[in-house]
Amino acid sequence: MRKTTSSFLFFLLVSFCAFAQKTKEHKTADTDKSKEILLEKSLTVQRDTVQVVDTTTQIITTSNELQMTTLTKTSIKDSLTYAAKDYPKMSELDSLWKQELYNSSLFDTIYKSVTELAYEPVEYVDLPTDTLKARLAELNARTPFNVEYNPSLESVIKNYLKNRHEHLNRLMALSEFYFPLFEQELDNQNIPLEIKYLAIVESALKPRAKSRVGATGLWQFMFGTGKMYGLEVSSYVDERMDPIMATQAACAYLAKLYKIFGDWDLALASYNSGPGNVTKAIRRSGGYTNYWNIRHNLPRETAGYLPAFLATMYIFEYADKHGFKPRKPEFAYFETDTIKVKQMISLDQVSEYMNIDMEELQFLNPSYKLDIIPYIKDENYVLRLPLDKIGPFVANEDQVYTLAKAEFDKREKPLPKYFEANDRIRYRVRSGDYLGKIARRYGVRVSQLKKWNRLRSNNLRVGQRLTVYPRRPVVNTAQKTSSSSKTTKAKTVTSTSELYTVKSGDTLWSISKKFKNISVENLKSWNDISGSGIKPGMKLRLSKS
Repeated sequence: MRKTTSSFLFFLLVSFCAFAQKTKEHKTADTDKSKEILLEKSLTVQRDTVQVVDTTTQIITTSNELQMTTLTKTSIKDSLTYAAKDYPKMSELDSLWKQELYNSSLFDTIYKSVTELAYEPVEYVDLPTDTLKARLAELNARTPFNVEYNPSLESVIKNYLKNRHEHLNRLMALSEFYFPLFEQELDNQNIPLEIKYLAIVESALKPRAKSRVGATGLWQFMFGTGKMYGLEVSSYVDERMDPIMATQAACAYLAKLYKIFGDWDLALASYNSGPGNVTKAIRRSGGYTNYWNIRHNLPRETAGYLPAFLATMYIFEYADKHGFKPRKPEFAYFETDTIKVKQMISLDQVSEYMNIDMEELQFLNPSYKLDIIPYIKDENYVLRLPLDKIGPFVANEDQVYTLAKAEFDKREKPLPKYFEANDRIRYRVRSGDYLGKIARRYGVRVSQLKKWNRLRSNNLRVGQRLTVYPRRPVVNTAQKTSSSSKTTKAKTVTSTSELYTVKSGDTLWSISKKFKNISVENLKSWNDISGSGIKPGMKLRLSKS
């Protein structure tokens, strides 16, 4: 009994000591955390020391800066990282949401679905015809569009619900970001709010979308039309890709088209193919002005354009009835703000210094073609950032610009050597390289580098070889003494010996996507194909002669 009591007392003593130690550590952690919070909340304009340190803890330099400008540079295995502190980041963007934002496959899917619409009956038991008729009648009553039931529209709606459910779910997630912006501009110009669905049919809500004929941006403006409505296009900037400017221009253009035709269906059709094609279709149909009566006289893409728009409108308006559960964004457009730049700066510099994902910056600033924001007097070029990054940027603005200018000044001026657009080079990663730096050097995007090299992260190692397809003048001096600097000509289709063997599941469209600068029309012309039918084993020429 005594032995048992002694053991019990010893156990209590050990437990008490452990508890006291844990409580002490917890209090210490809480104290440190409190200090950290206090430090963040008491940011004042006072002198303090900023340390630039190596990961080996050796201090490289120290300099006096305002406490607000706590921009710290750290060397990690031949790479530099920056951390700018202001107020702690409230929340991180969910990686799955960012995948939705930056995905580029939706545009191709939308384009294909509109141009290849079939109107065959589709079995979809979850949407009886009578239910669809009733819902379309409701839409028709509350919108200025002719949303009347017809078998062709029923076919498109059911086809989308049956075969494009996942794509539509992702588009609904994107719409949470863009629709508030669209609705504000549409309301300002007294245009039906349902026009917001047009941007889905036009671009799949991809601000950098570009069609094969050159139409660009969320609202797919051609170069000339964009110029007519004040959208600047230069080597650095394409305002057709700017969500706000392009939406304002689209609203103005649509208002003009409605004034011409007095009918929103015809205004949408003329937005897609031009007013001339619509008036010709009206004449050829014998003077009919209802879209469904002139559709067979419109270009193929325009013929599927309004059905795709109406089907999209129906599905979005009745999304809850069809089990759609789109992912909500971690921030909305109104949770971002802009800063007018004071000097030239690149998005990857902002990404490095402010610790923001490059893809996030490209998404918020899509109008800068080379991911560089130029500075031109009397021009309002702005950098758009999430609200929680505005404070740190402004607080560290002078230091950020100083670092950016120093990096620009160190760059070697381009030699008169240009790589053709289809040239491919093999780049060897050197000490100090990172994806943003390499992307900027060759005028490409970080996302492209990752795609070309199947990279799952931004990590690189010295000596690693990357495939790059340059898009602008390149200085080749850094590789003069290295055998790895030899450029390798990309495989291009140049002779009649280049043939493609059709595989099971191939279509002309899918084959054209496998080769640069080859369209479906090219394949048809070079191979004397009148329709779209191809068979496995067929040999297709990939060049004109």
